[in-house]
Amino acid sequence: MGVAATASKLREARWWEPLPNGKLHCYLCPRHCHIGEGLTGFCFIRKNIGGKLYSLGYAQPAAIQIDPIEKKPLNHFLPGTKILSLGTAGCNMGCFFCQNWDISKSKSDQVSSSHLEPEAVALAAIEYDCPSLAFTYNEPTIWGEYVIDIARAAHAAGLKTVMVTNGYVTREALHDIYDHIDAANVDLKAFTESFYAKMTLTHLQPVLDVLKMLRKETHVWVELTTLLIPTLNDSADEIKELCGWVLRNLGDDVPLHFTAFHPDFKLQDKPRTPPETLHRARRIAMDMGLKYVYEGNIFSEGANTICPGCRRVVVKRSWHAVSDVRVSADGACRYCGYEISGFFRRPAPPTRRALDSLRTKVETVQGADRPI
Repeated sequence: MGVAATASKLREARWWEPLPNGKLHCYLCPRHCHIGEGLTGFCFIRKNIGGKLYSLGYAQPAAIQIDPIEKKPLNHFLPGTKILSLGTAGCNMGCFFCQNWDISKSKSDQVSSSHLEPEAVALAAIEYDCPSLAFTYNEPTIWGEYVIDIARAAHAAGLKTVMVTNGYVTREALHDIYDHIDAANVDLKAFTESFYAKMTLTHLQPVLDVLKMLRKETHVWVELTTLLIPTLNDSADEIKELCGWVLRNLGDDVPLHFTAFHPDFKLQDKPRTPPETLHRARRIAMDMGLKYVYEGNIFSEGANTICPGCRRVVVKRSWHAVSDVRVSADGACRYCGYEISGFFRRPAPPTRRALDSLRTKVETVQGADRPI
């Protein structure tokens, strides 16, 4: 198949420019890949074909399923609801401890994927009674074009959208993507440049910059996750530095999730994270003044949401299962009235008109056999 025929079946990417040497500069993420003809960037799914950059991940999800929203993890955004989750191949980080490495470390032609247009994704969420959908499993930034189009279709139908992300995106692309996003869980993988450089093949500062931009320049609800890996990023001093930065730059009401590591991918020589490590990290964070701190990947009372006003449990959880919610739709503690930060009002079901419009678009796209 010729270059022109191949390109006609793909979606042209955004966030790139030609270079004098014939390569293409992709400025979607801080890697700023310079991509030669016929090659892809570090992420594997943004390819130079005939002097144009194409997104190989558009409408090609490699994973799609229904999850509890607590699995993202999001504890202050529609707790107790289901969320339609999807991901593609590739990633713009090189984490040695990746727990979705089977797709994130694969090229687009190395995974089993299905063609699914943006409107069909939104329709599936409605049909499975999911008030929101998540871009997750691999790094959604690298398929930002698909994210934006799905989010537009989702919002038109009254659904909410979630990014589960490593936060590695440029300022040039951030608003293009996140202006369509309602909530995000950002992996703050550690708080040292050496960890980011050695264990993720990236840098810490761009992630910190993105977190500040999300908090100060967007309306996105943000939660943080740090996977604590024994001897690598679990020291009390590092946890204190991380929490201090969050307090100074993001505020005391940003939920922080400390989660347990298990050996995976290229990091098989480290043990599982002991529960006490998570307990200690949570105590440090709460003692420093963070209001909402959680423990993940273990059974623990640290999964519950505690009201900062009356110190009573207002959302009771066991792993990812929610058994009781004592927060009003407006976010008020039902015991004392304290305003719990987050988004607790479930969106209204889509109107018949919105649903019919979405179905018509899906049928039109399928009938037209639109190129991807």
